[in-house]
Formats: sequence, structure tokens, C-alpha cells
Amino acid sequence: MSIAARGFKAAAAVGLFALACLTAAPAAAAQPDCPAAFAPYSSDTVLLDLLLDPRAAAVLEQQGMLKGLPSMLRSAQPPTLAAVMSPRWMMSSAFAGADAAASAAKLQALDAALGQIPITAEAAQRRCARYDQAPPTLPKPERRPAILVFEKINGYRDEPSVNAAHKALTDMAARRGWSIAFTDNGAAFNAAQLRTYDAVVWNNVSGDALTLPQQKAFQAYLADGGGFAGIHGSAGDFTYVWPWYRDVLIGATFIGHTLNPQFRAAKVVVADPKSGIAAKLPDSWTMTEEWYSFAGPPAPGARILVRLDESTYAPGPRLAMGDHPLAWTRCLGEGRSFYTAIGHRPESYVEPNSVELLEQGIAWAARQGDTRCAKGREVSAQAPVRAAAAR
Repeated sequence: MSIAARGFKAAAAVGLFALACLTAAPAAAAQPDCPAAFAPYSSDTVLLDLLLDPRAAAVLEQQGMLKGLPSMLRSAQPPTLAAVMSPRWMMSSAFAGADAAASAAKLQALDAALGQIPITAEAAQRRCARYDQAPPTLPKPERRPAILVFEKINGYRDEPSVNAAHKALTDMAARRGWSIAFTDNGAAFNAAQLRTYDAVVWNNVSGDALTLPQQKAFQAYLADGGGFAGIHGSAGDFTYVWPWYRDVLIGATFIGHTLNPQFRAAKVVVADPKSGIAAKLPDSWTMTEEWYSFAGPPAPGARILVRLDESTYAPGPRLAMGDHPLAWTRCLGEGRSFYTAIGHRPESYVEPNSVELLEQGIAWAARQGDTRCAKGREVSAQAPVRAAAAR
């Protein structure tokens, strides 16, 4: 046997031994790196993290927090609504109908009890188990622009809307000649794989999905001129473990959507006809959807593309915004962010105006629009481009 052959066999043996050690000794696993791994428990902790720890779950039982909860909120197996709600949110008057004083006292008692629970390595591992560590194998883009669609959902998953969006995006890429790849693996958010794509689309992503290194890789990708497009539920969680995503990338805080009835016909009005994204849209159109409301307008610098005419569907005092944005763009340095709140009903992914808005928004995020981002502002796509790493 040659020296090379013996060396190969020895290396293979070492590899198998290492794999066996990892399998037999889970305690040697990498340090938990999800955002809330060792964060102290409190009423602001997502319910899922509390349910995963028998000690915290016992406190919730003793405090009566689990009584009467539907199964979708008691489930500790993602996807679950427990990943996007905290006890504090659940105790809010909007959810529980309890008076403010009683809610405050109960939250204070809950915080005191939860605060006594030490966060062990085992508890941290449980919290981080829903995050991905091994990067997926993705096809090499054959054309430009190249789009990566992210579909990991730890929180609320509405299968019909996710599937309808998936098909619409597939059809869109075929129609436009884009390269497109789909993944539900958060470990795809690494520098090497992200730089391959011109834009990343989040398809109704709900629940925290990225580890701390993955968050940093995504932020660096955007800072270097990458693009993001978020669809509907990708900004529809009540509790966010990653505030930067909500406050900076999206730029708005979700407060609720229409109920009783959930889906209502309303008029969508183009707010910026000069935008290339809205250029082919009519002045207005009527469609039936689940209408999102936000705590206020998007963060300064957002370019509002379409608004909702609240006089056409009566949102009620809690959800009324007056000036009600539905889709907008934001510049994060050189990075581009587009978001549309339309997209719960599968029918929205074949409604011509909704599809046009989504398609042009993604094209803009992928540097195919009439403007781009430079130093946090939209400028003409014809303006000089600073040197950037090739993707």
C-alpha cells in the first residue's frame, strides 16, 4: 500500500473516530449560539423557550398562565405560535381583556418566579435546538439576478400562503429569467453562500430563525450591497428576539390584523407612482386580504409605495392607523430592503396587481430597478457605483 493510500485511510479513520465521539458525547457540542441561549427568563421571554424548560413550564402552570390556552400556543414543537408570543404580550389587554392593574401584578409575580431559575447549559441547548448549524447545499446560480428564498418557520406557519408564495416566486423567476433557490436552513446565512445571491426573499418567515453568527453574516451581506424582500408574515410576529430585524430591516412594529371577519375587501392606493416598483400599477384597486396594522409609519427614510384606504374596510380603533402603509422600501447603507404586507390569502399570489408589486419589489431588491441605495438613500441606478465585492 502506498504512503498516500495509508495516509488517506488514517485520515478516514480519524474522521470516523471524531464522528463517533461527537455522536457518543453530546456534551462536547459547540457552545449554544442562538440569540437567547443564556438570556434570563422573564415575562418577555417567548413562550416556547419557557415551555422547553420543565422548571419554567411548572411556574407557568402554577401562575395559571397555561390554563385555557389552545394547543397551538402550548406546543413546544416548531412551528408553533409559542415561538412568537411572550407572557407579557399574552397578558396585554388586547389579548386577555384583563384590567391593567391585575395584569401588572401577575406579571410582577411571574418575573419574580422565573428570575429564580438559573439558565443551565442544558436549558440553553434546548433553546438553540431549533436553529440550524450545518449549511445546506445550494445550486450554483446560472443567471443573474440570483434570488435565494428563505422559508424557515419556527413560529406561525400558514401552509396555503407559504405554498402559494413559493409557486408564485418560482413562476416569477421563470418569467423573468432569474436564478432562484429555496431553503429552510438558516445556516445558509454565511458569507460564502450569501454573496452568491443578489437578493434574499423571506417567504412568510415567522419566529426567530438565525443564530448570532448568521445574523452578523446577513447584516454584513446587506451592508455590502445585498438585497432583502420580505413577504407578509415576515413582519407579522408579536414578539421579536432580534429587534434589529423588526426596527431596522423592516422598520415597523406589527400590532395585529383584521378579525371577525379576518379577510375583508379594501382599496389599495398607490402612494408613489413615480417609483419604478409601482409604475405599472393602477392608481388604486380593491382586493380581499388579512390587513396588517403597525404601531406607526415605517422608520424615517422609508419610501411608501402603496397605502390602504381605511375608509373602505373599517379596521376599528385598535388597528386604525389613519395613514396606513402596506408596502415600502428602505435603504440600509448600500443594502436594499423591500417589504409588502400583502400575502396571507393564496389568491393574493395570483391577483395581478399584488403580483406586479411583489415582482417589481424583488427586482428592485436584486438591483434590477430604476434606483439603488447609496449611503442610506435611494439614488438613480445610473449614478456611479462604489466598488463592492462581487456576488
